[in-house]
Amino acid sequence: MKKLIISIVLVNLLAACASEKPKEVAPAPAPKAEAPKAALAPAAKAEVDPLNDPASILAKRSVYYPFDVAVVQDADKPVVQAHAKYLSEHANRKVRLEGNCDERGSNEYNLGLGQRRADGVNKMLVLGGAKADQLESVSYGEEKPRASGHDEASWSQNRRTDLNYAK
Repeated sequence: MKKLIISIVLVNLLAACASEKPKEVAPAPAPKAEAPKAALAPAAKAEVDPLNDPASILAKRSVYYPFDVAVVQDADKPVVQAHAKYLSEHANRKVRLEGNCDERGSNEYNLGLGQRRADGVNKMLVLGGAKADQLESVSYGEEKPRASGHDEASWSQNRRTDLNYAK
């Protein structure tokens, strides 16, 4: 049995030595260089005015207030600052600041409060770099409500200063 195993091993060794080595495959020839094609000019990227970009903070054009308050609240300061920066970089743009109030209070009081609200935003815009001649402040008092209800949810939408850019 021993001889048989040795014979099988020897036959396998001889067979392995006698087999041909695989032929090396020659590398494929490099493709011929084509004549360069006319380079396509990249499409001119249309610059989008950030004022018209719904994802921009500049899409927010209203500043809101608590009842009987004319000071810009901390939550709205970044909006006003972004508009100030935009106006400082776009000297040809103009904006009308429209102060509004809810229906509570007399017409005279609400006109005054709306004006103080618009003037407060005006002052912040100027401090942020906008030029005074880019800005106009007006008060509509309670005359231009955004919501028509007679409850706090509606009133909170009506206590605002709108930034209305000239076309």
